[in-house]
Amino acid sequence: MTETELQVLAEIRRIAADELEWKGAVEPTHDLLKDLQLDSLGLTVLAVGLENRFRIRLSEEDAQEVRTVEDLARLVAQRAAASGAPAPRTPEVRP
Repeated sequence: MTETELQVLAEIRRIAADELEWKGAVEPTHDLLKDLQLDSLGLTVLAVGLENRFRIRLSEEDAQEVRTVEDLARLVAQRAAASGAPAPRTPEVRP
């Protein structure tokens, strides 16, 4: 995974934990519907969160190509690169 895809993955994990109250792991190979048990509302919350964070737009057509967390991370990273917006900085975590 590229650095941007890793940033997207980290944001997917944050949204899953904080906004969707997902208690389990979120791995790139996880299926969004089966493994993360996301329904249409959960998918919308995830999509809107990623759109806001990475300043991109996702469409319904995008959903047809996205099945796994990795698919979503790759798509968001590609859209962010195409938009020319600088990649968001990952906040530093200090002990």
